[in-house]
Amino acid sequence: MTLQTEFTFSLPHGYVDLDGNLHREGVMRLATAFDEIAPMKDPRVQSNPGYLGVILLSRVITRLGDLDQINPKVVESLFAADFAFLEDFYRRINDNGHSRVGITCPECETSFEVEVNGTGEH
Repeated sequence: MTLQTEFTFSLPHGYVDLDGNLHREGVMRLATAFDEIAPMKDPRVQSNPGYLGVILLSRVITRLGDLDQINPKVVESLFAADFAFLEDFYRRINDNGHSRVGITCPECETSFEVEVNGTGEH
């Protein structure tokens, strides 16, 4: 069995760059211990602990559309719904090792898992 370390996602709204281009499709990798420790030394996090999510996501998102680089400025510019989606996606893949969620059919009460990637498709 191979460990999956990268997960694709599609933002609910998408990042709009300075040229007006929309970027929705991306890839996030599993976080390392260093990814979670290093931002604690960042002065932006020390002065505002809420900034931790911005720094952390900028470290683990490896691709977003055709952007050359994902940095804190890109993450700061995300719509709030996209930022919340990415924080949830981060927790899901790092806590569970996958992006699936368990659901139960309201009609037949059968339980199963679906992949959650933000596209609205399962």
